[in-house]
Amino acid sequence: MSAKAKTEEFIATGRRKTSTARVRIRPGNGNFTINDREMEVYCSTEQQRKAVLGPLACVEKNGQLDISVNVRGGGGTGQSGAIRHGLSRALEKMDGELRSPLKKAGHLRRDPRKIERKKAGRPGARKRFQFSKR
Repeated sequence: MSAKAKTEEFIATGRRKTSTARVRIRPGNGNFTINDREMEVYCSTEQQRKAVLGPLACVEKNGQLDISVNVRGGGGTGQSGAIRHGLSRALEKMDGELRSPLKKAGHLRRDPRKIERKKAGRPGARKRFQFSKR
């Protein structure tokens, strides 16, 4: 791989819940693969597709970049959120001027919500065992 080709590829990591996505973008003709499968095949719902393509639509780069994603952990919604976060970070690395529209749309913010841990002496994180007065 030559030095020029290395500078044309931008890598970023995105996270949501327990999912982690490693995103690589490079100039191209719009190929979008997630774990070696097409994006339309991997993202089963329309909501997931919109989340994944949100940053590209925000900066009007649809069809101009080849995107390759490796995502692990979590479920479909968490993974699509992680891909969205990683793609936004990669676009920002590619062009610093894209930071403002991406930030305004909320794509650069890491969603901090995670599953609360189960507490000792209880059936779940917040649920209590049934109270019996007598």
